[in-house]
Parts: sequence; C-alpha cells; structure tokens
Amino acid sequence: MSPRAGSRPDSRIRRARARYAARVTPQPIRPRVLYVSDLGYQAKGRRYCDEDIALSARLGADFDVAICHPSAAVGLMDRFDVVVVRNSGPVIHDMAGYEAFRAAALASGIPVFTDLRGKADQVGKQYLLDLTAAGYPVIPTVDRADAVDELPSAGAYVVKPRFGADSAGLAFVTRDELRTLDLTGLLVQPRVDFAHEISFYFVDRTPQYALYAPDPAARWRLEPYAARPEDWAFAQRFVDWNDVEHGIQRVDACRTRDGELLLVELEDLNPYLSLDLVGDDEREAFVASMTRSLHALLRGD
Repeated sequence: MSPRAGSRPDSRIRRARARYAARVTPQPIRPRVLYVSDLGYQAKGRRYCDEDIALSARLGADFDVAICHPSAAVGLMDRFDVVVVRNSGPVIHDMAGYEAFRAAALASGIPVFTDLRGKADQVGKQYLLDLTAAGYPVIPTVDRADAVDELPSAGAYVVKPRFGADSAGLAFVTRDELRTLDLTGLLVQPRVDFAHEISFYFVDRTPQYALYAPDPAARWRLEPYAARPEDWAFAQRFVDWNDVEHGIQRVDACRTRDGELLLVELEDLNPYLSLDLVGDDEREAFVASMTRSLHALLRGD
C-alpha cells in the first residue's frame, strides 16, 4: 500500500533517499598529502616506521594520506596537494635524489612541509659556521686549518662532514692530529664536556615539548624535560633565525657542566620526533598544531 499524500516516508525510504543523495551529491574534496618516509630505515635507537605509521594515520582525520619511499616522491608528487617530508632517512646516502626532489618541488610550486626555505640541516652544516661567526650560543665551529687556533683549547676535537647525519664520518682527534688533516668538506669543533643533551620541538615557530638524554653516552634514551622559560628562549632564537614558516624543527642542545646551553644541531629537514615518549596531551597538541599548519600552508597563509 502506498503512503497517503503528505505522510512521512518510513525509515527504509529515508535510508534509500539518503543513499541516492550520497551518490549524486558531490562530496567535499579532502586535501591529498604525500607523506615521504623510509619505513625500512634502521636508525640507532629509533623506529621510523612506528612513528610515521601512527602520525600519518592521525593526519588521515583531515587529509587523504599516502606514504611513499623518498625515491618515489618526484614521480608521485604532482598528484598531491602537499608533500610532507618526515623520517626519510639521511640524505647523504642519496644526495642526487634529494637535490632532484628539491629542484622538482621548487619548480612545480607544490607546497612542502617542512618548507624548503630552511637554512639549517636542509642545506648542510654551513649554519654552524654562520651562527659561530654571528656570536650565537653554539659549539664553536670552523672549517679551515688556519682557523683551528680560533677554537677554545680542548682535550679532543670533533671532526665531522659538512654534509652528514647519524654520526656518519664523525671522528675524535687530538690537536696535533688535527693539524695533519685535510679539512676539505669537514667541520671542526672542540669536544664539549656536557651534562646532558636536550631537544626542543617546534611546529612552525611554536614550542611543543622538550625531551632530554640524562646520560651523555645514550643520545636516544630520552625522557620528558620540564624546560624553563629561559631554555625555551634559547631554542626560540634559532627557530626565529631560520626562514621556515611552515614545518617541524628540532633544536638539539647540550648543557655544559657550567650550566650553559650550546646548540648542537638545528634540524629542519626530517627530525625524528620521539612522539612515543611524550604524554597524551603533548602528543594530541602536536598533531593538532601540525594539522593547523598544513591547512595554513595549503591556503597560502
């Protein structure tokens, strides 16, 4: 029997109409994110895959996310609205591939998160020389044999590649040994006796959380750190010096035995986040900040 004119359709008819409307009514288009990660990379004390699987899944609440290996990014990125570079591994293992990605992204104009204007690890370790020359609180760094005498006297010196990561190519030498080395492509710093290392994490230029390694010999055995306002002010100086507007930055510092903080590294390429070590509130706040930043980047804000 047909329902009387003006009567309310029963629930089955309402459901059928809703299904039909869903087929014929255009659905909002969600931004497409190409999430670049090397899920198989074996990092010291870190599991890239766990962090990136979890974080990319959380971003799926606002975006359509696909994970790809760094080697596939150039071929795929023109199908997406934004490229998110996360735990993609040290670029020193494929400098040509990394430079090809940067060139293609800049040429196409596709937004990249972290954006490619960074002056820190995105373009090597030149920033350590620049910050030393500018008088910032950084471990003093030189790259010429005739500048070694400008470094503070130390029991040993650190020699590391201008382009490097994960301590690859790092060596400790005496001052006499240092005088015999060819420093082409290398940086030299005094070996600092420090109490602990601290990492400060930022989305755009906004502080998120801090972690520290109480044992100087165990860099990735991290614990939550209750950073003081002056600690955050120290880290903020380097984030403000950098040109990044949208993206993630990690400021790595060491605290000397005298209590002074010195910059170790300003990571603006693909910093590991150690999100599994922070509390639920900090993790939720970080995801929310990253989501807002990606939306702003897509809007061109």
